[in-house]
Formats: sequence, C-alpha cells, structure tokens
Amino acid sequence: MPLSLIIRHLIALLALCVGPLLLHAQESEKEAIKRVIMMETESYLGVDQATWASTWQQVPYAYWSFADKDGSQFINGWDNIQSTFEQYFKTQKPSKSRISYTWQEIRVYANGAYVRFQEKSDDGNRVEITDQVRMLEKKDGKWKIICMIAAVEDSE
Repeated sequence: MPLSLIIRHLIALLALCVGPLLLHAQESEKEAIKRVIMMETESYLGVDQATWASTWQQVPYAYWSFADKDGSQFINGWDNIQSTFEQYFKTQKPSKSRISYTWQEIRVYANGAYVRFQEKSDDGNRVEITDQVRMLEKKDGKWKIICMIAAVEDSE
C-alpha cells in the first residue's frame, strides 16, 4: 500500500475519532456560557452584588446597554457599570420573577463567544420579554461577560 494512501487513511481515522470529542467540547463550552448568563441574571434579580460582579470581566472595554419603550441607556467600562448599579444593590428587594430563556444563537470563537437569546420574566403580574445579546471572554478557564445588550419587546 502506498504511503500517501496510508496517510489518508490515518487522517480519516483521526477525524472520526477526534471529531466527536471536539463537538462534545464545543457543547460543554456552550453549556458553561449559558450558566454564566443565567447566573448574571439570577444574581442581579436576587440582589446578590458579589455574584453578579463575578460574572463580568472587569475591564475598561466592558459595555452594558438596555432599551425599552421609555428610552435607552448605555454604560462604557466596568468601573462605570459597577458604580451605576451600586445603588440598585443597596436598595432593591429581590425579585420573585420566574425567568426562562430561549437560546437563539451561541457562537464560540477560541476565547470569545457571541450569544443571542430571549429572556422571559414573569412576576405573576406582568410578563416581559427581552431580546438580548451577550459577548463573553474566557480567561483562566472561566467565561465572563464583556458586553450586554438588551431590548424589551414592545407588548402594546
């Protein structure tokens, strides 16, 4: 058997063996990313500032943006994000809202990820659906949010 044919067979065999492992690794990364996003939301609504802050990459290029029918807000940089929410964490009571997620797209690129999803919040009196985007970075083996963009769907 020619050497080139042996090499082709070995490459094909390697692809068959490694391919499923890579797919499994990609899926476990996506699950880890979802957990960080859910933890960020749940700790925010639960008024747990330390956990909420731990989900963010605390860097000057972090970005937060929110829009609803009353207008929009945006905050550049972790220090500004943290100081903007300082009063919220001191005065807000924990929410009893039930949160559900519809994951629309999760793309993992080496140490970065793009996520698009809908978040449904139901407090028993009002249901709010928010279209959201997160960008995350992986540093020291942990995924952290660097960008949050959210827009409340107009229910009227």
